[in-house]
Amino acid sequence: MTDNTESTDAPLDFIRQIVSDDVAAGKSDGRVHTRFPPEPNGYLHIGHAKAICLDFGVADEFDGQCNLRFDDTNPVKEDTEFVEAIQEDIRWLGFDWEDRLFFASDHFPQLYEWAKHLIREGKAYVDHLSAEEIREHRGTLTEPGRDSPHRGRAVDENLALFEQMK
Repeated sequence: MTDNTESTDAPLDFIRQIVSDDVAAGKSDGRVHTRFPPEPNGYLHIGHAKAICLDFGVADEFDGQCNLRFDDTNPVKEDTEFVEAIQEDIRWLGFDWEDRLFFASDHFPQLYEWAKHLIREGKAYVDHLSAEEIREHRGTLTEPGRDSPHRGRAVDENLALFEQMK
């Protein structure tokens, strides 16, 4: 005798499976809360659209919420034109962040204090390597990376350098 009953539910992708398992286990009291964090320094591309559909879609599918949080941490490259265009594109894709619109820059004072705390704890430092030098120190699949020569700098010196960056 064969079982002719087939599930009509499509299998979950690995992300939705993880979320489903977490909800079933009662993690975060069964709530799902995602976020889409674009940088407002240009127009969105197809990869952003995929991320929007995933972030907002997973929240919708699990009766959760999705924040729109702009990662506006580089004022030299950002523009309100891009903020508005991104919001328009998200709406065009059929999603709404409701009252959950946030900007990372609104939290600069707290982020700055956390960075100083990490420096004081020896868990962060100011690095002056160029992008090319960072690539050289990063290592490869076959060669291990190397520590930055600035990694061992004294905490007081790092704090002073960090303050100068403000």
